[in-house]
Amino acid sequence: MEEYVKRYEEWCSNPYFDADTQAELKAIADNDGEIKERFYKDLEFGTAGLRGVIGAGTNRMNIYTVRKATQGLANYIIKAGAKARGVAIAYDSRRMSPEFADEAALCLAANGIKAYVFESLRPTPELSFAVRELKCIAGINITASHNPPEYNGYKVYWEDGAQITPPHDKGIMDEVLAVTDYTTMKTMGLEEAKAAGLYEVIGQAIDDAYIARLKEQVQHQDAIDAVGKDLKIVYSPLHGTGNIPARRVLKELGFENVYVVKEQELPDGEFPTVSYPNPEAEEAFELGLKLAKEVDADLVLATDPDADRLGVRVKDKDGVYHTLTGNMSGCLLADYEIGQKKALKGLPEDGYLIKTIVTSNLADAIAKGYNVGLIEVLTGFKYIGQQILGFETSGKGEYLFGFEESYGCLIGTHARDKDAIVATMALCEAAAYYKTKDMTLWDAMVAMYEKYGYYKDDIKSITMKGIEGLEKIQNILQTLRNNPPAEIGAYKVQKARDYQADTIKDLATGEVTPTGLPESNVLYYELNDDAWVCVRPSGTEPKVKFYYGIKGTSLEDADSKSEELGKAVLAMVDQML
Repeated sequence: MEEYVKRYEEWCSNPYFDADTQAELKAIADNDGEIKERFYKDLEFGTAGLRGVIGAGTNRMNIYTVRKATQGLANYIIKAGAKARGVAIAYDSRRMSPEFADEAALCLAANGIKAYVFESLRPTPELSFAVRELKCIAGINITASHNPPEYNGYKVYWEDGAQITPPHDKGIMDEVLAVTDYTTMKTMGLEEAKAAGLYEVIGQAIDDAYIARLKEQVQHQDAIDAVGKDLKIVYSPLHGTGNIPARRVLKELGFENVYVVKEQELPDGEFPTVSYPNPEAEEAFELGLKLAKEVDADLVLATDPDADRLGVRVKDKDGVYHTLTGNMSGCLLADYEIGQKKALKGLPEDGYLIKTIVTSNLADAIAKGYNVGLIEVLTGFKYIGQQILGFETSGKGEYLFGFEESYGCLIGTHARDKDAIVATMALCEAAAYYKTKDMTLWDAMVAMYEKYGYYKDDIKSITMKGIEGLEKIQNILQTLRNNPPAEIGAYKVQKARDYQADTIKDLATGEVTPTGLPESNVLYYELNDDAWVCVRPSGTEPKVKFYYGIKGTSLEDADSKSEELGKAVLAMVDQML
């Protein structure tokens, strides 16, 4: 008998598993493919935690896989001698999110570890803040970010407020792997946990402290006071967690004309107005743009369900709305935040702008323009959080701004994850500031291109679902690894980086140097004329992503060059499939 069948039968027959779970599994008794998909492996506890489709089985998100992950985390915390410090838990608007949050809390409580659980849904950055504010050893966030409604996830944070990085990620992963018998995992009743002081509900006090810390980042309250009441802002939380905190901070600062997209205002894990709630997708903005045109809004903002990423549309002086990609809005905010810091109080000698390896080279040009340091890290905001921790522990280096291309940035160090609430606040502040100079945010964007160069970046994603899909993705990476391209489209490959092998190979000289970054299954090609291509499998979805960037001589030239390079990338992939 196949191992997956044995596991299936165990879940169907063992009284440890509840009746609903067993009924769901018995309904697929005749579908071997479905049984295999649900039981051929354990839902992988990766570097960020769990993410998967909700349902019964070892390869699904359910109360048992959440309990297993939490038991592993509890074992790690106990071995670290930190059980007295407790764990903060937040959750978003997705299906089963409150249930999974409680499941995690009660498993921790049964292990003698106090859980601080938010009373209702909260944004990811507020969880990151809460871990630090409450001096917890760890945090758990129940969210699948922008995935479709059938998904949920479980992210683990460490005491610095960032998602887990070495050595804790590997240590926790090993502990989760070591929990093999589901029936040994601990849990207890809610009332019992509360009575024992191991389950505490948190809410307003953390909200107030969080919002207060955001407001400390404002540099031009004078501009908000002058034109904040005239600026028209359309905002959508995309059925997620951003609604209350985003509106609160804007209102308290003096932005009076905030129009919320009514159809997307309330939390709803079915995300009825979008196929998936991703602010990078055009459809996420359809309703927001409609409202914007009705009220003549200056900018349109949308946060993803866990409010760590912010999508942006801005209006030019002709009334046309432009999409700002994550690279564009990140660079606009980087230039504004660092530029205003320089103008108002001067920049530190050891200030740094931090970006990920797949983020625009425009960031490099901005850092150079302000004569500040630039640090490049692997994809994942936790690596930016890791750098901030390094500054704090060494006493060397000052964090100025950090962002990644997927609409994620952080202003300030109150959190150690990307924060769409502070980004919403900062972008509205920047819009007010530029308005006092008779400029729109689009004018500011164009001015930045004129100053630093017309950089344009894009991404092509190829989705390959199921077991076969994962194999194809690995084959693409392996083919490129074994035979790096000498050219991609009109561009010559100058250097090939392999972050798995920790090598940078100069194709002209054959010289090989280390990347200096942790091991990761990512390939990167430095091309001539400041262009680049990067290939990485998604850590959260069955996708392989091709990131690329070029530098043009005008907006039109940049568009044309970007389009051509995108076609060349897809042609390269087609040859491998």
